[in-house]
Amino acid sequence: MFSPARRTSAILSFCTALACVAWSAPAPASVSDPSASGPGYAPATAAKSTARSTHRRARRAPPGGCYARSAIVMDPATGQILYEKNAEVTMPIASITKLMTVLVFLERKPDLDRMAEVTREDLAGAGHTRLRNREQVALRDLLHMTLMCSDNAATRILVRESSLAPEDFLARMNQKALELGLTHTRYVEFTGLDQRNVSTACDVARLLHVAANQPTIKDITTTRSYEFSSSRPYGSRSIQRQHMVANTNRLLYGRYEPGCAPGAAR
Repeated sequence: MFSPARRTSAILSFCTALACVAWSAPAPASVSDPSASGPGYAPATAAKSTARSTHRRARRAPPGGCYARSAIVMDPATGQILYEKNAEVTMPIASITKLMTVLVFLERKPDLDRMAEVTREDLAGAGHTRLRNREQVALRDLLHMTLMCSDNAATRILVRESSLAPEDFLARMNQKALELGLTHTRYVEFTGLDQRNVSTACDVARLLHVAANQPTIKDITTTRSYEFSSSRPYGSRSIQRQHMVANTNRLLYGRYEPGCAPGAAR
């Protein structure tokens, strides 16, 4: 069982780290195909040597020790900024979008035990998902899938089941961003698949602080694993499907409580 301080720290630290990772990916480089002939061809030994050299260079920490192009470290108790790097630069935020989506969804005070049906529209272009067409899933379980393993189809279903039209839900996401003082944040869809969903490290830190203090979000995002069952039509009957969702937050699997000396078990 995590202490309140560890639970709050885990969501803030991990999600800010996600933002840093999303923003730090280097632009693709042009590489010659070593299997091709002609001027672009290089002997295998030379190619391996170059790869090893590049790998060694990539492992060296940049000045300041932060690989991300944009980052921020904030004390959640005081709001004090402990470290920042390009914290006001606007960049795509990927699946951190889902935090705002869930905040708006929970504002509607939904019955989380209510069942929802998965449709082909929910699955189209959603990427990897455990959900199947016509499957019946509780909103509570979809919420866990959204926050624990960033399931895009589950997120779409939550929006559909919110009782708001998609355009109204999106408008509320942007309105809430302004209410929270996220002046450099903009959403154009609900999952983060669109790179036009943008924010800054500073705005993300503010959003994370709000999310970490929302009891449902806090409980789900600090849960290591979650199991549930759903139903799906099979001929004239329905069959049960078992699901197990593992949290992708690696900080939840740490060995120490905050403040513990190295080597002291929690």
